[in-house]
Amino acid sequence: MFSLSSTVQPQVTVPLSHLITAFHSPKTAAYFPSSSSFQVLQREATTDHETYSAEPLLNLRDLGLSELRTTDLDSLVNRILPGFFSDKKKTSSSSWHTSYVSAESFFENKNGYPSTFRSLRPVSIQQPSPLKQVSTDLQHWPGYIQSRGFKTLKTRERRLQSTSERIAAAENTAPSFMKGFLMRDRVPDVENLDKIVKNKNVPEGHQDAFKTGFAEGFLKAQALTQRTTESLKRTRYILLAVLLLGIYGLSKTPFLSVRFRATSGLDAAVDPIQMKNVTFEHVKGVEEAKQELQEVVEFLKNPQKFTVLGGKLPKGILLVGPPGTGKTLLARAVAGEADVPFYYASGSEFDEMFVGVGASRIRNLFREAKANAPCVIFIDELDSVGGKRIESPMHPYSRQTINQLLAEMDGFKPNEGVIIIGATNFPEALDNALIRPGRFDMQVTVPRPDVKGRTEILKWYLSKIKYDHSVDAEIIARGTVGFSGAELENLVNQAALKAAVDGKEMVTMRELEFAKDKILMGPERRSVEIDDKNKTITAYHESGHAIIAYFTKDAMPINKATIMPRGPTLGHVSLLPENDRWSETRSQLLAQMDVSMGGRVAEEIIFGPENITTGASSDFDSATKIAKLMVTRFGMSDKLGVMTYSDTGKLSPETQAAIEQEVRTLLKDSYERAKNILKTHAKEHKSLAEALLMYETLDAKEIQMVLEGKKLDAR
Repeated sequence: MFSLSSTVQPQVTVPLSHLITAFHSPKTAAYFPSSSSFQVLQREATTDHETYSAEPLLNLRDLGLSELRTTDLDSLVNRILPGFFSDKKKTSSSSWHTSYVSAESFFENKNGYPSTFRSLRPVSIQQPSPLKQVSTDLQHWPGYIQSRGFKTLKTRERRLQSTSERIAAAENTAPSFMKGFLMRDRVPDVENLDKIVKNKNVPEGHQDAFKTGFAEGFLKAQALTQRTTESLKRTRYILLAVLLLGIYGLSKTPFLSVRFRATSGLDAAVDPIQMKNVTFEHVKGVEEAKQELQEVVEFLKNPQKFTVLGGKLPKGILLVGPPGTGKTLLARAVAGEADVPFYYASGSEFDEMFVGVGASRIRNLFREAKANAPCVIFIDELDSVGGKRIESPMHPYSRQTINQLLAEMDGFKPNEGVIIIGATNFPEALDNALIRPGRFDMQVTVPRPDVKGRTEILKWYLSKIKYDHSVDAEIIARGTVGFSGAELENLVNQAALKAAVDGKEMVTMRELEFAKDKILMGPERRSVEIDDKNKTITAYHESGHAIIAYFTKDAMPINKATIMPRGPTLGHVSLLPENDRWSETRSQLLAQMDVSMGGRVAEEIIFGPENITTGASSDFDSATKIAKLMVTRFGMSDKLGVMTYSDTGKLSPETQAAIEQEVRTLLKDSYERAKNILKTHAKEHKSLAEALLMYETLDAKEIQMVLEGKKLDAR
């Protein structure tokens, strides 16, 4: 069927009704109206006149058809719309026509169908279509319908015609005003090879070579294009395979998948951990903290025991202590003892660059915990999320996370059965609203272990390796004052590695002492070449310290002496306290000063005042600190009395001079006492120095044998 619009001129689209109006206007009015006007186009279907449309009248000048004559317009309109200007009285019963694209059967399409046998057609063919019958009854003005069927030979021949022939045929039959429109999209014909040879004036003798070269170039270009296409296809396949493998690997890698899930959105899932294999038996050296946390375990196991009297379960326990003392291990042990779900989170996991992510994760964490109550939530490094709130223009939303944590711990919504355990190294950095009762009700201090605790920890970690039963863990514990549980574990591990390097089957005291010295003073420097003179000075220097410590009443017992360079020192004497000293007497402090003076005194006695070295600088530093503390803090000076001087910079010049004079007196007296001891035991001093030059390292028993005049066993 015809569409309701038709393209009349290039780049101008005019509705068909406008075109009909323009063609029909010469019969009802002047051909060239002077101005635009509106006219109603009517079609008389019966005796009554009905108005079909009202559209603006377009003149021929607007359409660019002002040069056409009336006869041309009539013929053109009759060709486009046959029967439009015919007499209404001559209108047949059916104004519909069938296009001649195809007949209704293949036989009639090829040979025609005589009228004699027309009655033999099937009934379905003789019956008109319902749309055709209805349109005929309505007496609409004529239009074309297409009868679909088989393609004819004529249509096939037209398909085989070249584009140029069809365009030429259209040019011959089309009106002059349509030629420009038909020529607009015409594509020039492609020249063939013979025409190119003729236009290029190629000599006849070179035409074959020209054609051969053209063919070879074409084939090579085609092969190159094919290889490029295949290479691009292979590259796409490889990239697709790598992408799929990468996505599969990310989904199967535990760390990446967990991190992706933890940071992929605000509603990330939280999974609990069951701590059945960690109990209080695995925690050593912090007995007081274990006893306090035993109450929390009872809360989780039997809450009715405590709530029957009207009490409430504690909401939070804050573990405070230096790094490596076992705060995380204690929290795991609480969950393991109570056999409840354990939710672990680090304070830094709640901080993100996006606003609201930290608060959302805290809500998710507590929502999951409340759904699985009773349970334990452990937040490590609590100070990174629960620090003091400040008003900062650089971080206007920094308080959302801690505010959400405060609301979850003690807000309108109850969280019965959920115990929050926090751990921090800096309790002073926490917000005051977080550590108040009702949020963190209990504060448990986890200190560094004492001698007994260090001994238990060393025995626990020694039980996990192969060691000689002659190893005395208490001796190692006495020499590791201030060590945390993590540092003791590292000591045992370093000793095991040393034994493996030396090819031994088990760990002995020698490997444990080696590991302790390595941690305290650094690794050995065996590659350092020290001449005999400096080595001799070092031997007498360290022997002086050992002699003073051995023959001074209140000095610490000797553990070992060595002239092996380690870290920044050329040698050292290790003193071993029998127990942890919570307080020290005046005689013990003076004995420490005397031992510190022994090295310089030995150099002066053996090599003369002109040959003393700078090796005693650290000894004088420690002795001066002890003397200042005795005078300014401990009240151990008869001249200044029992008065403390915390800030010596604000004191009067007379008081500062008095303090300096008293410190100088203490150091001088200590130096004289050390000199008297070394002069008295000069023989033992010489023997110990020679033994150090021979063996480099001597333990406590070997030092005692040398000082008693006994010979050492050959090593």
